[in-house]
Amino acid sequence: MTRAGGMWQRILALLGKELSALWNDRKTRLVILMPPLIQVMIFANAAVYDVRNVPLGIWNEDAGTESAELVRRFAFSPAFRVVAAIDNPRQLADAIDAQRVTAVLHLPQRFSADRLAGRTAKAQLVIDTRRSNTALMIEGYAANIVAGYTEDRPGARAPPVALAVRDWYNPTLESKWFILPGLFGVLSMMMAMLVSALSLARERELGTFEQLLVTPLRPGEVLIGKALPGLIVGLIDANIVLVAAVLWFGVPFRGNVALLQAIVLLYMLAGVGIGLAISSITRTQQQAMLGVFVVASPLIVLSGFAAPVENMPAVAEFIGRADPVRWMMVIARGLFLQDMPVGIVLRNAWPLAVIAAACFSVAGVAVRRAVT
Repeated sequence: MTRAGGMWQRILALLGKELSALWNDRKTRLVILMPPLIQVMIFANAAVYDVRNVPLGIWNEDAGTESAELVRRFAFSPAFRVVAAIDNPRQLADAIDAQRVTAVLHLPQRFSADRLAGRTAKAQLVIDTRRSNTALMIEGYAANIVAGYTEDRPGARAPPVALAVRDWYNPTLESKWFILPGLFGVLSMMMAMLVSALSLARERELGTFEQLLVTPLRPGEVLIGKALPGLIVGLIDANIVLVAAVLWFGVPFRGNVALLQAIVLLYMLAGVGIGLAISSITRTQQQAMLGVFVVASPLIVLSGFAAPVENMPAVAEFIGRADPVRWMMVIARGLFLQDMPVGIVLRNAWPLAVIAAACFSVAGVAVRRAVT
């Protein structure tokens, strides 16, 4: 046998040994086979970049038939879903601030009168541009609807409708203003999950977990000691992204810094809780890292970081309610690009507390069983 033939025989023998080890370990086998199936289902259904069912508010100050026809065209378009009737500027601002609507169509009192007199009627579309790519598509859909309305009135002496678009919170539609507040939540969560997921798995893999069991540490103290490093790393990384976004990339921050830090602390508790829950059911650092990858991908897809949540199927949107990244996206973009009211911030923060408590409970049970 040649030297090269012997080398390849040894390599193939080692390859067979490694593949056998991967397949014989039940947890590793599940990690290899299940994630692709799960992620294909989630990505195919949740990562939808088409804009559909945009929550639309209608502020119609005109009681004529022409305004009713234009409203009807928006209401029956697959791109929009009328969810609110607006009566005054305060309601409009509140609806957009609370993200109950993504756009508001405003028709003034003289809309139908101008149309019937052959004058150009004015209309306004107010768009929440915190999601800049979605805002551009919304503007395009609205323009197509108005164009269809215009084509059905070929004999008009003047253009039937002049649609003015007003962009709120991101008037220049800077993509960085949309991406960086999202990265603020994604990157910090990833680091908190990773550091905490490796903690217990590292002890088991190195054989030091048994030594930890004979120390005077109680189960709760072990859990806190393993949670704090991930919490600290996540907070540091979150603030690095915050400073870089504001000082380097020029993203405005209009909210309360202290409020953001308090929410990030709660958010990191949720991330650390997920990491510890992963760590509690894995035996090696490799399994823990694969577990973080398996969990992190759906969390990002379902969060609305790239694809709007309102475009997702009802099942994906419902599952996404258990995603801490989703709630942090709303808070981060709200505090960066607008001074989001405290009440709305807290309304999106309480699910983080529930998720953190649930994940810490799972990890706590596993540590208590191991220690006792």
